[in-house]
Amino acid sequence: QYSMTVLALRLSGRHNGVSKLHGRVSRDMWKFLWPDTPVDEVPIGHITNGVHTATWLAAELRDLYARYLPEDWLESVHDDSVWADIDRIPSRELWQVHQARKQALIDLVRRRARKQYLRHGEGAQVLGSVDNVLNPDALTIGFARRFATYKRANLVFRDVARIRRLLDDEKRPVQFVFAGKAHPADEPGKALIREIYGLSQQPEYAGKIVFVEDYDMNLARALVSGVDLWMNTPRRPREASGTSGQKAALCGAPNFSILDGWWVEGYNGNNGWVIGEDREYKDAQTQDEADALSIYRSLEEEIIPLYYGRNEQGVPEGCVGVMKQSIISCAPTYSTQRMVIDYCDKYYMPAAINGAAFVADDFASVRALVAWKRRIGQNWHEVRLEAARIDGTTLHVGETVDLQARLWLPASVRPQDVQVEAVFGESRGDGGISSPAAVPLQEAGREDGAILYRGAFTPATSGKLALGVRVRPNHPLLTSPLDFDHMRWAQRQA
Repeated sequence: QYSMTVLALRLSGRHNGVSKLHGRVSRDMWKFLWPDTPVDEVPIGHITNGVHTATWLAAELRDLYARYLPEDWLESVHDDSVWADIDRIPSRELWQVHQARKQALIDLVRRRARKQYLRHGEGAQVLGSVDNVLNPDALTIGFARRFATYKRANLVFRDVARIRRLLDDEKRPVQFVFAGKAHPADEPGKALIREIYGLSQQPEYAGKIVFVEDYDMNLARALVSGVDLWMNTPRRPREASGTSGQKAALCGAPNFSILDGWWVEGYNGNNGWVIGEDREYKDAQTQDEADALSIYRSLEEEIIPLYYGRNEQGVPEGCVGVMKQSIISCAPTYSTQRMVIDYCDKYYMPAAINGAAFVADDFASVRALVAWKRRIGQNWHEVRLEAARIDGTTLHVGETVDLQARLWLPASVRPQDVQVEAVFGESRGDGGISSPAAVPLQEAGREDGAILYRGAFTPATSGKLALGVRVRPNHPLLTSPLDFDHMRWAQRQA
């Protein structure tokens, strides 16, 4: 079957996912393109997405940060040390700016609601209710993104009675703001929008669940800087990265999210809350049930009490502490400045150096590499490798283990064309090697037509160890040592 992804992987020298988890999932998805390579060694890396600080930071917050951060902070937003001074901002001052942004969001939502009601031909009574849309004093949770089914926009309403109690609590009320669009051809996604909108129109939810139409960049900027909490509920592990939560964190709105995409890296225990667990489930129904219960439990037992716990000045000190940690931990790491530096260091500069080597001398090195690949590929079936077995042996942490292997090469393949190495790591349930590490074996003479190789490795951790010895093609111009899809293993041992 023709595949654009396979075409892209075959015709590119470097490949990456857009978060650590996305890289891991991608390696597992496309491992069949490197059939003899342990999945953790598949040459697909990751660089986690980031957001443009100056674009997504609200003006009021930018002015506040500028009073406490170093003078050139906007030039070095990727530097962790720049953001440490966020802790110097008095809690009352940060809270006042946040409340101003929250009121600006509410005013925008009310203006849009009025236009919406007028367009629908509503009467004076409905138009008059606009002033009751959203409560400035209530815990306000935002959910705005593309409405795809895997994002589960309706997950929070799985137990309607339980969420209704939170919305109707007069002393500690909660409210939700939804926004977003579905792809025109995504009928299930559009059905989710209709469901959320339908709930927002029911009298018991009026003004407490709001769906804002015409989601655009201006509305997105108001939302990420105006809500108290940013919620994200994708079905793990389908979120490649996600960036809306990064924008919210930059503006001091903590994340309340599934451990998927970027948040599985970003969450540190103090800068927001997680929904569910860092695990997979047997089916979607079980996952939905577990994640919904986690939402209610976290809201009822942690988030709502923290938000409504006020000091004598009316400031929720605990909540502001989480806001500060959200800014300090996420703003530098999930900035486009850091992202571009990573791309330059890990991919663009090495690719440029490699490209310069290829074009030198009228592409002489390319011709040599192509000829080498042709020679190796045509004769690889004659390569044979054996390794001395050590299975059944009890190994001890810190104790050096000697390894031996014998290699037979056809006349057209030279010893310098290959690399013999031991690969060891944790034993996977399917017989593979998890978190593999490779140790080169050194040529140590010849015997009966075979080249002898010897080496050693030292186990650093206890547990069930998987060990294999392999030979692979080796050439200095290969983009990745494992990029040429030829490999021969001696029998793997555990």
